[in-house]
Amino acid sequence: MKGRLQWGALHLVFLAVLLGMAEYAATRRWLDPTFFGQPSGVIAYLWHALATSKFWVDLGWTLAGVASSFLLGSAAAFAVGLAFVRWPNAERFADPYFNALNVMPRIALAPLFILWFGIGLGSKVAVGCSLTFFIVLSATVAGIRGVSQDHVTLCRTLGAGAWTTFLEVTLPGAVPVIFSGLRLGLIYALLGVVGTEIIASEKGLGQTLAYLGSTFDINGVMALLLVLALLGVSIVRFMSWLEKRLLHWQ
Repeated sequence: MKGRLQWGALHLVFLAVLLGMAEYAATRRWLDPTFFGQPSGVIAYLWHALATSKFWVDLGWTLAGVASSFLLGSAAAFAVGLAFVRWPNAERFADPYFNALNVMPRIALAPLFILWFGIGLGSKVAVGCSLTFFIVLSATVAGIRGVSQDHVTLCRTLGAGAWTTFLEVTLPGAVPVIFSGLRLGLIYALLGVVGTEIIASEKGLGQTLAYLGSTFDINGVMALLLVLALLGVSIVRFMSWLEKRLLHWQ
């Protein structure tokens, strides 16, 4: 605990010095606040935004899109990954088509998703889901196939059924690799949702970010970028904590 407090204090001192230097540089006009913003202006914008309902509505809208796209994309990817492991010929047949879909720039296809699903939450979920799916699919297949076959053979020799072997040996052994894909998939779900919101949306942090950029409110842009960065860090921390909880047996 003492080490954590010291480490946290070191980070606070570093951030305070960094913000102080940025504020001084902006005050002396070494950095033009019109293009780079000013720490005091960013803090003032955040203070005002946190007191308004619009910010929380936009935040909830974005988080709902991220959660929906991540859950749908991960569930579909896990199901397809299990099918590919169970029937390798199906993977061999679908591989060229999946590769072709995977290399398509989904953000560039966002206008098409908006045309199909509208400017509501559906288009954001579609883009985020398409980004999450292929990442989690690759991690699922690699994780399950990376499990030691000696352990699987031993379980079968001892009379364990296929379902028992999967739940007790294969799945726990594949969790580290699968969670690497889930962690990255969740980040890409956030990127897909916010990116689509910037293009066209009814609500959301991305839509507000696009408006602030068009009105040259750089302090507001920097403030929302800070919020999105904190969301990304929180997502990674949560997934790492969840992985440790699931792998406590190691």
